[in-house]
Amino acid sequence: MYRTALALALAVAASAPSHAADASAAQAMAQQVLPQVVAWRHDIHQHPELGNRELRTSALVARELKRLGLEVHTGIAHTGVVGLLKGDLPGPRLALRADMDALPVTEEVNLPFASKAKGEYRGKTVGVMHACGHDAHTAMLLGMAQALAGMKQRLHGSVLFVFQPAEEGAPDGEEGGAALMLKQGLLRDFKPDAMFGMHVVSALNTGTVAVRPGPAMAGSDAFRMVVHGRQTHGAMPWNGVDPIVTAAEIIGAAQTIVSRKLDLGMQPAVLSFGIVEGGSRYNIVPEQVELQGTLRTFDPGMRQQAIDSLEGIAEHIAAANGASVETQIPLGDSNPVLVNDPALAARVRDSLRQAIGAEHVIEARPQTASEDFAWFAQQLPSVYFFVGATPPGQDASKAPANHSPKFFLDEGALQIGMASMLQASLDYLDAPASR
Repeated sequence: MYRTALALALAVAASAPSHAADASAAQAMAQQVLPQVVAWRHDIHQHPELGNRELRTSALVARELKRLGLEVHTGIAHTGVVGLLKGDLPGPRLALRADMDALPVTEEVNLPFASKAKGEYRGKTVGVMHACGHDAHTAMLLGMAQALAGMKQRLHGSVLFVFQPAEEGAPDGEEGGAALMLKQGLLRDFKPDAMFGMHVVSALNTGTVAVRPGPAMAGSDAFRMVVHGRQTHGAMPWNGVDPIVTAAEIIGAAQTIVSRKLDLGMQPAVLSFGIVEGGSRYNIVPEQVELQGTLRTFDPGMRQQAIDSLEGIAEHIAAANGASVETQIPLGDSNPVLVNDPALAARVRDSLRQAIGAEHVIEARPQTASEDFAWFAQQLPSVYFFVGATPPGQDASKAPANHSPKFFLDEGALQIGMASMLQASLDYLDAPASR
């Protein structure tokens, strides 16, 4: 069936321009593998795994890639899997990447394949959910491997399929993700000429794809502070030093860094606190309070200015309250700015327009979310684009965001994503200048 469908699609070339024929072929290939991709996505969604613990997912991926006859390597960055497909015709080397990990989120979407999984995160038992769509990424990349393996005899060049663990960050005390894959030699023996990635997003409706040249996603820096006070009875706070009040003042003053110190006319920036932990009883002023948060920037100078300001605010407010503070900025879980190669992004944008229609391809806004695909983009020309996942007719601006327990993926996005990536990949591999 696959070969028949592809042959019918390619037959359009006899009566239509070559790009239209290629677009028809990409759509046919995506449609042909879609039922299997949906089945994979349901399976992976129902059995999510946290970063560096994607044992079941990576076993599924490795099994399917081996079934397709690819050269498969496992155990990269703990649970990463790569598969190499060598076309029978000469051409460039391309890498395609998907992330496999889930989040410590308890699912609140009523699906027959909803996650009931539990895991351990920061020493606590938590629900685990594919609340960011990585199940879709993994399933789509498997589908593309199946589609491209089916045309090996007509395929120019080689494709490296990269299934990456721990995009959302490694567990405390561990390394992981794209940086560790590179550190362990992912590109040592096979250096691609380019790399593509994509992400499903609820902020766009299904059928819409967004891409931009240059800086596309912010760099991220995690930070940690421990405010040390002096424990005392809550009825007699004057006998101690209150780290809770001190921490609250630090949090409040830190909001002025973005609003009053950084030139937002240059680039956007975000500073947010996500963890405030301290105390064990309502009537005891505790000994210490821990704060953790994230800084998102696009400009190196603004990043350093924000880090210096945050350290200064914390140290001076602590001193003014008779407390002290330890700061770790950055904490170590950092990503660089994700920069799309401008020339390559223009080529990919043209391919996306061919695949799904120019009216469905828009210019992406700079995203203050971050992506560790940025480590790959530092090593070779890369493009990362966004695929709408909210059902048509629904207001995407009001849809539950990625990372929400109510995040919902319209599975129509699977075909759009695959057709888009297949078109971009085939155009890149088939380009005369790249042979």
